[in-house]
Amino acid sequence: MSDTLTLSAEARDRAGKGASRALRREGRVPAVIYGNNEEPQTIHVEEKSLAKLLGTGIFFNSVVTVEVAGKKVRTLPKDVAFHPVTERPLHADFLRVSAHAKVTVNVPARFTNEEASPGLKRGGVLNVVRHELELICDAASIPDEIVIDMTGFDVGEAVHISHVTLPKGAEPTITDRDFTIATIVAPSALKSSEGDTTKEEEGETEE
Repeated sequence: MSDTLTLSAEARDRAGKGASRALRREGRVPAVIYGNNEEPQTIHVEEKSLAKLLGTGIFFNSVVTVEVAGKKVRTLPKDVAFHPVTERPLHADFLRVSAHAKVTVNVPARFTNEEASPGLKRGGVLNVVRHELELICDAASIPDEIVIDMTGFDVGEAVHISHVTLPKGAEPTITDRDFTIATIVAPSALKSSEGDTTKEEEGETEE
């Protein structure tokens, strides 16, 4: 399960582009907390603190406790806007969540036991279709990652969501089909060899 991250914030009295630019000049990032049938709350956070959490790699699939004026609010990060050139964070959105609310998160997929895959051992290439899985799960039990066992998969075969054991209480948002997560494609050397043979055969036929 992902750790609960913490972030200190201050209430934002003024809205608008001018006020936001002034905050950014002071090293602050405008943000908003919304949802859970409460009024949106405008806040601002320290840019360095936000950047540090973004650097953890688990920011978007973790519960973030935002502390404003001594009050702690359980949230789930929903969006961060970045400057197109400097990539500095410009604005952040946080969704309020109760302790055991059902939330939708994107959880990274990690592939294991690749040495036990006949297709990969023969030089096949793992073609990852989905690097993340969109899941619905309990806010208090968000997994850090989904581990996918490659044991037994051969060239030409695909890993579908039905092959994956999800944590208790988690389910995919896509339920109308057995979607593909990854495939094992033939080695490029084999493809090249087959292609060359085909061209030679075509040349012999023309002669």
